[in-house]
Amino acid sequence: MKVIAKDRIWLSPPHMSGNEMKYIQEAIDGNWVAPVGQNVNAFEAGLEKHLKCNVAALSSGTAALHLALVILNVKRGDVVLCQSLTFAASANPIVYQGAVPVFIDSEKTTWNICPNALEDALKHYARKGKRPKAVIGVHLYGMPCMMDEVLFLCNKYGVPFIEDAAEALGSTYKGKMLGTFGEMGILSFNGNKIITTSGGGALLSNRSEHIKKAKFLATQARDEAPHYEHSQIGFNYGLSNISAGIGRAQLEVIDDRVKRRRSNFDSYYKKLKKFPGISFQNEPPDCFSNRWLTAILVDPEISNGIGREDFRLNLAKENIESRQVWKPMHLQPVFSKAPYFGGKVSEELFEKGLCLPSGSDLSKLDLMSICKNIDQVLT
Repeated sequence: MKVIAKDRIWLSPPHMSGNEMKYIQEAIDGNWVAPVGQNVNAFEAGLEKHLKCNVAALSSGTAALHLALVILNVKRGDVVLCQSLTFAASANPIVYQGAVPVFIDSEKTTWNICPNALEDALKHYARKGKRPKAVIGVHLYGMPCMMDEVLFLCNKYGVPFIEDAAEALGSTYKGKMLGTFGEMGILSFNGNKIITTSGGGALLSNRSEHIKKAKFLATQARDEAPHYEHSQIGFNYGLSNISAGIGRAQLEVIDDRVKRRRSNFDSYYKKLKKFPGISFQNEPPDCFSNRWLTAILVDPEISNGIGREDFRLNLAKENIESRQVWKPMHLQPVFSKAPYFGGKVSEELFEKGLCLPSGSDLSKLDLMSICKNIDQVLT
């Protein structure tokens, strides 16, 4: 029996709480249609309460990461180490600053930055007398990277750690929210994230001076004066008060959104773990992932020659969106000349990995349709 999805099943669509228009209307009624206002203030305060750190709400996660590098005084010719298995936005801000991105392989457990490869890179640059200005680690699909090992290495070599927690709001390591461990962390509220402001992001830090500097830089670095005075280059990175209103309503339901995403993973795991050749991203002890996206690995050598593309294309025929795991940055044409440390773990994850529809409003019927579609390919 052929299973047909009548309406498109998206990978990770926005999921409104129902309160968004309340805050948007308040902004419009008060004429605060600007990158400042009560919604921005309240959204930042809500995030600070949830995360227990200082927060600057910004126009995107990319903007947040860019400001983190500016605050760390990353300049032309500096070296910044970055996880290779990630979205391009993790690496692009390095180039904005004229710095050199150096990519680091993943480890097989969490799929995140490999401590062994990271140490090789840190030793290499220590021998050259060129200390990297930062390490950017990513919590892929909401899964915490190996925080103890990575932080130990960063502290040992005196290199600040930036957490790219764009996909990881609501995830924790040893009970502490991701994004709050390193020198700075970043979040994304893009339309496909676990909560959204349509487009938006945030810079996080336990150091209030970093957040104060970020807010200054994000508003064109205007000095205190009765006229427009600028002593350094700034950026237009503020978050709209309208968008922040969406974020306020979304933040009210963050615990439910995490619960639903994790429920999706549990359902996929129960239905698909029986098939030879299919495995999942592991959640080690002390880690709690929001399971923003459920990702599987498909090994053709065990699944009778059936690979990731067989599943993706068959799902697409039924109007079901799925997506390959991120293509590693060191394989991207734009970064083809960048240094790389590690083996082929990230390459193998890309070749075998597939992200399944994981929206917090994914119905049980749609999830069943997806699993039946995968079953058809295998049987």
